[in-house]
Amino acid sequence: MSGGSRGIGLAIAKKIAADGANIAICAKTAEPHPKLAGTIYTAAEEIEAAGGQCLPIVCDIRDEETVKSAVAQTVERFGGIDILVNNASAISLTPTTATPMKRFDLMNQVNARGTFLMSQACHPHLKTGTNAHILNIAPPLLMEPRWFRNHVAYTMAKYGMSLCTLGMAGEFAGDGIAVNSLWPMTSIDTAAVRNVLGGDSMAKMSRTPDIMSDAAYEVLSRPSAEATGNFYIDEFVLAEAGVTNFDQYNQPGYDGPLAADFFVSSDMVSRSASHVLEHPGYKE
Repeated sequence: MSGGSRGIGLAIAKKIAADGANIAICAKTAEPHPKLAGTIYTAAEEIEAAGGQCLPIVCDIRDEETVKSAVAQTVERFGGIDILVNNASAISLTPTTATPMKRFDLMNQVNARGTFLMSQACHPHLKTGTNAHILNIAPPLLMEPRWFRNHVAYTMAKYGMSLCTLGMAGEFAGDGIAVNSLWPMTSIDTAAVRNVLGGDSMAKMSRTPDIMSDAAYEVLSRPSAEATGNFYIDEFVLAEAGVTNFDQYNQPGYDGPLAADFFVSSDMVSRSASHVLEHPGYKE
């Protein structure tokens, strides 16, 4: 698991840990951050309390040698790798003229390059794994101007993760490795939403990370040979699995409209089982 100290990554790790899974979380947060709850060590405690074993590894996924070391430590501790979740991501919703190249580089190195590098490093072990999966927390590839025009750099970086899904699904099919993307229908209450997208007002219109962890569990439980190359949406995955009560993923006591996430099409919104509103300003 890249990332995993908090939010969606931690929720997925805890969901899988309930089955007794062994999990390595590779993230940078070794010390408490004033704006970000949790570290890899507090996350490890939560994962083990959920029922699994956890190896917390301080890892910058932009650095090749650090990633190779993290993979080697994981294999040494647990004997192999069956699943890779590429969860780590950097975000800056800035237009071209307001995006410093340092921020451009960070997003592309963490999102696109980090996903590529983690997948490359884990590939030899996934080939010999059981029902091997790579799951990228990345959006469907919708080549529409509205998803680029306000934040070209971020979209390029995030779509870089999605292109890894598209390409590696075909490349690794003969190795028995499923490669899929999972993306939320709605905004998810994470540190990025609270700190970047609108604070508490946006958070209340967001679902909890549990919807992504439940959907990820469904995807990762599917036979790798039968489920690869897909760009899954959490709500649709769970609906197919028989879930009908999506209010359980809302903020406690909130029954108002939910905000659609970025990269969610009008068609997806119209098929949603919930009252989901498109992002204002993102209509053609």
